[in-house]
Amino acid sequence: MRILYIHQYFGTPESNCGTRSYEMARALVAAGHEVTMVCASSDRSTTGLTDAFVRGRRQGVVDGIRVIEFALGYSNNDPLLTRAWRFAIFAHRSIWTALKEPYDLLFATSTPLTAAVPGIAGKLFRRKPFVFEVRDLWPELPRAMGMTNPLLIGAMALLERSAYAMADHVIALAPGIRDGVARTGFRKDRITLIPNGCDLDLFGAALPIRPSDQFPDMINPGDFVAVFAGAHGKANGLGAAIAAGRVLQQRGRTDIKLLLIGSGSEKRQLMQDAADLETVRFVDPLPKLRVAGLLRGADAGLQILANVPAFYDGTSPNKFFDYLAAGRPILINYPGWLAQLVGEQGCGWAVRPQDPEAFADALIAAAGDRQETERRGAAALAMGERLFARPTLARRFVETLEAVAAGVAEPGAAR
Repeated sequence: MRILYIHQYFGTPESNCGTRSYEMARALVAAGHEVTMVCASSDRSTTGLTDAFVRGRRQGVVDGIRVIEFALGYSNNDPLLTRAWRFAIFAHRSIWTALKEPYDLLFATSTPLTAAVPGIAGKLFRRKPFVFEVRDLWPELPRAMGMTNPLLIGAMALLERSAYAMADHVIALAPGIRDGVARTGFRKDRITLIPNGCDLDLFGAALPIRPSDQFPDMINPGDFVAVFAGAHGKANGLGAAIAAGRVLQQRGRTDIKLLLIGSGSEKRQLMQDAADLETVRFVDPLPKLRVAGLLRGADAGLQILANVPAFYDGTSPNKFFDYLAAGRPILINYPGWLAQLVGEQGCGWAVRPQDPEAFADALIAAAGDRQETERRGAAALAMGERLFARPTLARRFVETLEAVAAGVAEPGAAR
């Protein structure tokens, strides 16, 4: 089977972004399918291609995946209108690719939502099967984050409904996303829940790096280090980490460090807010291979998001599963399906949103009982191996696409 895979943010493990699409595409190739990945350049992803762009495009084969990359220079630090324009350009170029490239099934993954446009075009004009992977609910999430422009919200709602109307199947990354898609009237037996997974081989092969060895000017030997590795945007709510760091400093616990790795539109302001704190440290984005080593050498992982109810059951953050794969206990600061897992599996600590005192209390307790912290880290790894191993999820992914191409219902859909 020939699969046209649309993902604007595709990246290999050399990137500082999630590698779900890379792993899923490799699983398809291993199953004997041909995959053409359509993506765009950005400041976060490394596609594996090194040749010069010719008329804004380059292509090649990366680990068995044929990659077509458009030169867009996307950055999460760009203004909203600039990012929206680049989403539109990518969608436009991808439409032409979907109309000209030979394929048997088109798979598109958001974000952005505009990734669905070539799938819609392929369905309309070529009658090809279309599977849409939903990583965030639109326009529910932008609305919950404070977007009020009725034209933008209306356009998102129209595109979302059009994508569902044309899709033969939907893959949802979180229970809340699955339920949200079903609420639109999309048939539940055509929805499959496949969350993000743990790259156990990658993390298992990474040598632990103590943050104090990597960043001796920021972190002292013996410090308790909790790591956040991800985007520093509005949705990430990293002000919660700054607030907790301030409580720690007020209590004289400068031996506890919050290490924030990444970039984003809020980073400059966050750094200004934490300029007087010894408890909070910032690091520029790192390739996932280096992040893996740092996580394995750290003491805990931080799963932080803005206090938006739409996030509670409607997200499947890559970083959460990276913490599991690294065997690090997780401190999560919002309720929902992930916090429930942390509590049930005893693999970390769940605290109330917007409660820096409780956040700091959890870190102090973790630093004060390293043996218990290690036990919770072992429980995190065990849960990752049992529930979220990438090969198991990739096999379900491959079987789903094969079933759609064959015109049959996917076993276990909507689970």
